[in-house]
Amino acid sequence: MENNLSWQEFEKVEMRVGTVAEVNDFPEARKPAFQLTIDFGATIGILKTSAQITKRYTKEDLLNRQIVAVINFPKKQIGKFMSECLVLGAVGDDGDVVLLAPDFKIENGLRIG
Repeated sequence: MENNLSWQEFEKVEMRVGTVAEVNDFPEARKPAFQLTIDFGATIGILKTSAQITKRYTKEDLLNRQIVAVINFPKKQIGKFMSECLVLGAVGDDGDVVLLAPDFKIENGLRIG
């Protein structure tokens, strides 16, 4: 592991807390995935993303769950779907993802730092 990321570069990454407001299947995805609509609060608003998190989570598990996501990456077209943020999680060797989330219910949009 190289330690070549400066503090100034890290501060540019906008990691925010949001609440999953809607979860849909994404049958067009190459690997099993969900389409998520996430509420990041009044200032940031609603953003969409797709996430390959079907091994561990059901749609019911995800709905109304708070998560952590990067919101300032460029938008990415995935098939007919436009991804606007990146949900963060720990990824195991088998591709199993465990989402990062706050321990307690907090205000949507709060910055991770």
